[in-house]
Amino acid sequence: MKNYFDAMNHLYIKNMVCNRCIRVVKEELEKLSIVIKKISLGEVETESIINKETLEIIREMLEQNGFELIEDKKVKIIEKVKNIIIETIYGNEEFLSVSKNFSKLLEKEIGLDYRYMSTLFSSLESITIEQYIIIQKIERAKEFLKYGELTLSEIAYKLGYSSVQHLSNQFKKITGFSASEFKNITQNMRRPIDKLS
Repeated sequence: MKNYFDAMNHLYIKNMVCNRCIRVVKEELEKLSIVIKKISLGEVETESIINKETLEIIREMLEQNGFELIEDKKVKIIEKVKNIIIETIYGNEEFLSVSKNFSKLLEKEIGLDYRYMSTLFSSLESITIEQYIIIQKIERAKEFLKYGELTLSEIAYKLGYSSVQHLSNQFKKITGFSASEFKNITQNMRRPIDKLS
């Protein structure tokens, strides 16, 4: 099993939530002549060990760009859990439509017992991992609805819901709107380019 929390050549970064964030962190680290071995949401692995002086420079750079260096082991675990969930929901539709077993995925990727991670997550975030997954799925569903390219049935399938009704119920619970109401609101907010002044 992997262990993400020991090496001095690993940086754990809060607020890295999208590909643009990865690009910004990568560019800034390269400006500091730091050779990156691997970079993903919330995590950077460098080719060489980072000394304390360099770490302070990195910390300042990250803060100037809206990120935060994470050093607390428990917070690192929570950020890793969040990043795996986000990466899966936004980039692994096959997993969502076939497996849906986030507990096994998290155990495999992080190398810790799911019950421990779940308890830790709830104590630090005030919501459960399951609630966090639902919130992220609904955010992804909102994105799909805004673009209007998929039916509700296709969205439900892509996000691993057992039925359109299940997705609709969770969507209403989280947003206060039905999926069709949300779609109508966002479509009415979008104006044709020739109408923009």
